Amino acid sequence: MGRYWLTLRRFWGTALAGQLEYQLNVLIDLLAMAANLAGSLFILSLFFIPADGSAAGADAVRRLGGWSWEEALVVQGVYTLLDGAASTWLRPNLGAIVTHVREGTLDFVLLKPIDSQFWLSSRTLAPAGLSEMALGVGLILWAAPRAGAQLQPVALAVAALMLLAGLVILYSLWFLLAASSIWFVKTWNATEVLRAALTAGRFPVSAYPPGLRLLLTLVLPVAFLTTVPAEAILGRATPTLVGAALVMALVSFSLSRAFWRFALRYYTSASS
Repeated sequence: MGRYWLTLRRFWGTALAGQLEYQLNVLIDLLAMAANLAGSLFILSLFFIPADGSAAGADAVRRLGGWSWEEALVVQGVYTLLDGAASTWLRPNLGAIVTHVREGTLDFVLLKPIDSQFWLSSRTLAPAGLSEMALGVGLILWAAPRAGAQLQPVALAVAALMLLAGLVILYSLWFLLAASSIWFVKTWNATEVLRAALTAGRFPVSAYPPGLRLLLTLVLPVAFLTTVPAEAILGRATPTLVGAALVMALVSFSLSRAFWRFALRYYTSASS
């Protein structure tokens, strides 16, 4: 494990040093992410505007699927944090798998004395997403206390665990699609469909109709990416919900590992 940690430090240290040469890009990326978050908050606010402007109307529409405005902001914050993590880590690494397969450079990865899935999943880092992650954390820290969250150490530990589980699930789904490029070289459209589907996570899952809610929980586990971590931050996650998220993360990661080993059996080397 020490060798892998050292390798990861060198990977990310080199990537950050190379991409932070143009420091103005950091400010530009931050402004772009802030504008994107402002647009998302505006769309979310539309669900909380009373239709008639009356006090009774305000009370009637002030909740979205049982979530108040401040609680829904926590969900949006978790979504922003995960989307930033995807931009920083997943997109630059897993998106390159298709290129490695198409150009035959996957051969050189497989010859390295290191786990190929680890290398492909962590080779580089895109600092552009770090500003989005910071905005997501800031939104959570602002909205959670206003929603009644106590942010006690135990609650924070559970919330961090649920965020990690959500990130593992997101990684596993993305890696499964990327690994399928061994058969289908162009999987960019599939990953774009996945990203579009995951945007459903910016709203609480309970806001959707029952059928779609079931789909977003069991088939495409969007609920475990944003809603469950938000429940944990707000101190409402039950042991059953926490256990289900951990099992989902473990199963998803195990499937990604097994599928990668299976896919490599069908990989045809560029030199063969």
